[in-house]
Amino acid sequence: MTDQLHFADSGEAADLAAFLGRLVHYDRAAAVRLQGRAGGGALAVFGRPPSFEVLAVRAVRLAAPLATPLDVTVSAGELLESVDETGAGVRIPGAVTGPPWTGVLPPQGGWRPVPGLPRPDAVRAVLAAAVAEFRARDEALPPQHRTRSERDRIGREIWSRTLGDTELPLRAVHAAQSLGFLRPLRATVPAPASGGTPGAAGGAPAPVALFASGGWLRLSTPYGSVATRLPGPGGGLGALQVRPL
Repeated sequence: MTDQLHFADSGEAADLAAFLGRLVHYDRAAAVRLQGRAGGGALAVFGRPPSFEVLAVRAVRLAAPLATPLDVTVSAGELLESVDETGAGVRIPGAVTGPPWTGVLPPQGGWRPVPGLPRPDAVRAVLAAAVAEFRARDEALPPQHRTRSERDRIGREIWSRTLGDTELPLRAVHAAQSLGFLRPLRATVPAPASGGTPGAAGGAPAPVALFASGGWLRLSTPYGSVATRLPGPGGGLGALQVRPL
C-alpha cells in the first residue's frame, strides 16, 4: 500500500487538514476511509460526524496518478497529524478496525441530478432559520425539561424536515455547513464531481447540487459532499449492504 501521497498543491493539503480537524472536533476517536483507484488523480476521504446521520466525502487532488489502488481505514487524528501543508503531502498511518459505517459507502456511479433544490442563498436562509428555531425552543424549555432526551427530540423534529421540494433532510445541510462545505467560494475552485461550473472569485455563495443513486441522496458542493440514505424498508445507514474492505 502507498504510505506517502503528494497533493496537487498546498491548498489541497490545507483543505484536507481542515476537514479532518472538524471530524476530530466532533469525535476524537473518528476514523476515515480512504479510497483511490490505480491511475486515478484523486483521493476520496469518507467520514461520519456523529449525530448528523450522514456520510461526508472530501475529494483531494493528487500531484500524480496512483500507481496502485488504495483502500484503507485509518484514524482521522493520526492522518491529520501526518498532513504536511507546507510540503503538500501526507503519510498514510496504519490501518485500524473501522466502525460499521466504513463498510457502508454510497454507490460509486449512477448518480442523476434531482430537481427542487433551492438557490444557495435560500439554502443558507433555511438552515439559519432552523438553527435559530432550535436555540429558541431550547432556551424556552423549563428547567425540569432541559434534558438531553428533550433536546434530542427537538433536534430530530427540526433536522428531519426536508429541504425545498426534495427529500433531503435538513440534517444533511446542517452537516455540510458544520463541515465547511457551504462556505463562500475562494478565488477559483473545481466544479462539483457530477456537474456544475468552476467557482468565481470573491466570496460568492458556493453552488450546491443534489444527486440520487440507489436510494441515496448526495448534496454536492465544490468543497465536499454529504450523502444520506432515503428512509424506507431496509434503509438507514446501519442496515445497508456492507461493501468488503
